[in-house]
Amino acid sequence: MKKILITNDDSFEAKGLEILIKAVKNLGEIYVVAPAHPKSACAHSLTITKPLRFIKLDKNFYKLDDGTPSDCVYLSFEELFNSNKPDLVISGINHGANMGEDITYSGTAGGAMEGALHSIPSVAISQVLKSYDEIPSEIDWKQTKQITKEIVTKILENKITIPHRHILNINIPNTKEIKGLKATKLGYRLYGNDTHAHFNPRGEKYYWIGLHPLAFKEEKGTDFDAIKNGFVSITPVKLDMTGYEALEVLKNEI
Repeated sequence: MKKILITNDDSFEAKGLEILIKAVKNLGEIYVVAPAHPKSACAHSLTITKPLRFIKLDKNFYKLDDGTPSDCVYLSFEELFNSNKPDLVISGINHGANMGEDITYSGTAGGAMEGALHSIPSVAISQVLKSYDEIPSEIDWKQTKQITKEIVTKILENKITIPHRHILNINIPNTKEIKGLKATKLGYRLYGNDTHAHFNPRGEKYYWIGLHPLAFKEEKGTDFDAIKNGFVSITPVKLDMTGYEALEVLKNEI
């Protein structure tokens, strides 16, 4: 039986985590290690300045106090698998999109990247919450569950390939009818600055970073384009971030 390790960045209480567990529970032996608290935008970070504790909540279900998704995956190998490795790491289902350059911030993507670093097939799954005109605000979790099960089944049956040191970054649109799956590239995310300055009761200034609108360049073949048109986007992401074209230019410049 395949061993599947699940984590996320929205905490052990997240609705997306619950749906993910239900989607894959019959596909293998499930292990869950999730952060004790929300860790959105923690990226691919490990906690190296304080100790971490596994807290058992149920059979094969733990929260890590107070860890990141990458901590959850990294520490699970020793704690749960006796230094062996699971057959698949799934990070998600995130509450919100992780597309374009946002994956560099994403704790969801970070959890999957930790699995990929250890040569384990790994995926990050995100549910778009707010998006485009004529798309409902409520999530059809039943549809999300079915799509997730379909994709994970194909991965376990080797019908979808995850190359060495790659992850699959999956985004599920918020639409009444999903049109299918699309292989995509990462889009070009447009960023602003949603910073809110306030003062505490002692008169000290502090900042709260808000949420940017889901804005992007219009371009065919991207994850944004697939989501906008009602398709699930599946993007292979390489951990080798070398800019090879720029490298060739640089060789001639130095």
